[in-house]
Amino acid sequence: MPWSVPVSIRLQSGVERSFASVYDALDFLQNEWPTRHGYRYERAIQQCGEALRRTLPSAVAREAFIAACLEAGMSAAGRPQTAAVKQIASAAQVKFQPTGFGA
Repeated sequence: MPWSVPVSIRLQSGVERSFASVYDALDFLQNEWPTRHGYRYERAIQQCGEALRRTLPSAVAREAFIAACLEAGMSAAGRPQTAAVKQIASAAQVKFQPTGFGA
C-alpha cells in the first residue's frame, strides 16, 4: 500500500528517513521508535495495523504516523492530508515543511 507522497522525517540524531507505505511506517514504529510511548504513537500503531488489514484508509494511517513523529520531536516533511496535521505540528512547536527539509 504505497502512499502517493512519501513521508520524510528527521530523527533526533539528525538522520533523515523516508517512508513510502503503511508497512514501512509500522515497521519503524514497532522496531525502531525512540520513545515507545505517547498517545499519538499508540494511535499510529493501531491505525497502521488497521490500514494493513484494509479496515482503514492508508491516508488516515499516514496522518497518524506524521502526528506520532511530531509528538516524538521529529520533524516531518510531505504534503499533509488535512489541517489536523498542521495543528499537531503547531501544538508540538515543530515546523511542518511541505516541500522538504529546510535550513
